[in-house]
Amino acid sequence: MDRKADAGLWCLSEDSENINLKLTGNKLLRISLFSSKGGRRGAFALFVAAAPAEALTDVDSDRFGPKAFVAVLRSCPLLEDLSVKRLRGLPDTAGATTAITEEILFPPASSLRSVCLKDLYSALCFVPLVASSPNLRSLKILRCSGSWDLPLEVIAARVPGLVELHLEKLQVGDRGLSAVSACANLEVLFLVKTPECTDAGIISVAEKCHKLRKLHIDGWRTNRIGDHGLMAVARGCPDLQELVLIGVNPTVQSLRMLGEHCRSLERLALCGCETVGDPEIICLAERCAALKKLCIKGCPVSDRGMWALNGGCPSLVKVKLKRCRGVSYECIENLKVVRGGSFSISLDIVLERDAGGAIENGGQEAGQVQITELTDQMAAMDLPTNATNAQSSAQASSRMRSVMSALRRRFGNPPAL
Repeated sequence: MDRKADAGLWCLSEDSENINLKLTGNKLLRISLFSSKGGRRGAFALFVAAAPAEALTDVDSDRFGPKAFVAVLRSCPLLEDLSVKRLRGLPDTAGATTAITEEILFPPASSLRSVCLKDLYSALCFVPLVASSPNLRSLKILRCSGSWDLPLEVIAARVPGLVELHLEKLQVGDRGLSAVSACANLEVLFLVKTPECTDAGIISVAEKCHKLRKLHIDGWRTNRIGDHGLMAVARGCPDLQELVLIGVNPTVQSLRMLGEHCRSLERLALCGCETVGDPEIICLAERCAALKKLCIKGCPVSDRGMWALNGGCPSLVKVKLKRCRGVSYECIENLKVVRGGSFSISLDIVLERDAGGAIENGGQEAGQVQITELTDQMAAMDLPTNATNAQSSAQASSRMRSVMSALRRRFGNPPAL
């Protein structure tokens, strides 16, 4: 580890002589690692949340690997937040097998509360780290390669206290969601572009995760998640406050149950839902008394459905409409006049390429939450199933089997759910 000229700056690499970092790391609370554009040296940043001032540590992206992570974790026992994004120094999928076995042992990370893995080809090598974090509350795995059903089984069996889970553009299916259902305290679940997940997986979560407050589903227009899964959510998650459905096709059947059973539902986004028309909006107006924020984007609704909001949803304060060509500006203006007060409604009928949804961020102070757009601009990493030819696909499958075998050898088979 070499000290840079500027005060508070350090350069780390796995080749450093002092791999057991002589940091004043007993106060290190947060680490964020990310790759630079153009491959320039010093592309990672370690944000040190040590009072009274922050210290910045610079990391060489080309040489920072699993052993360096072990060193950091050993030197920073109070680390609470770890974020790793686009890291190039990690082993490939084949090397992840070695990282998972006893050769590289991550120390117990009892202080870790939040882990984010993003745009990593070999995020699987962090599974032992996550599984060794019994007090972990938030886990985000975003656009990472590999098969994640078995890893989620390992994680859920050893980190049952998870409260927040984000899975985005992953190779994960109902088996993984069934494993997640063991986390009875789960309150926030994001499923974004996970095409192998179906109603069966959603039902597994809804039947056991009764504390769920926020549920975001981007079904990627696969029609594998629909009424059956949403009805299970209505029955099993009465405390649901926020629901975002993108490319999912609910009907009156499931929306009625959500309105009747989820009496705290305050925020709802329906984006690119081909089955959401006037009957569905009328149903919402009749059943969702607590609804405060409503976003409808790219759905076949018209003035007839929107006018039902005139006398329905008494708590409604904000409505956002986008790409709903059946709704007129005249209807919007009439609703503004009739509801009056602090009621706000907007209409944007301009056609756009963006097929993402809109969602409200419910964490703002004084309950002032805004619905913001979820977009499709997700710089994606191809999944192993998208290999360019049969040979590379077979090699990827072989490497993945090695990773799964390594997980089983180290952790054993996860207990039956």
